[in-house]
Amino acid sequence: MAKTPSDLPPTRTIEPIAAPPESRAPTSAQLKADIDSGRTGDKTEVFDPGLSPLGTDDEAAGNTPSPERVALARKTEGAGRWSGGGEKKSYAHHRQNKALWFFLAFIVLAAIVFASVAWLR
Repeated sequence: MAKTPSDLPPTRTIEPIAAPPESRAPTSAQLKADIDSGRTGDKTEVFDPGLSPLGTDDEAAGNTPSPERVALARKTEGAGRWSGGGEKKSYAHHRQNKALWFFLAFIVLAAIVFASVAWLR
């Protein structure tokens, strides 16, 4: 039996998430909300459903992060990114991808070899 659109729960994945307010006793849920809101510069500001929420492993191990540690993480999580201009520095975000050029050169070389072998026969 197919579900109609009204039977499905609403999704929050396409709406921007607002950054949580500052708090004297921040939690790891607020840190995850900082990341989901785009405040840290890690990702686009939309809801990101995780398999296990941030901090779950620490809590399961009996080592819940203190509010001071979470406050420090919230303060410094995006500091390096924003102080450097806010641009992503990873290889995937460069304008020119060298692997693509090597792949294209390989294809051209293979075509030349194939054409040469076919022509010599």
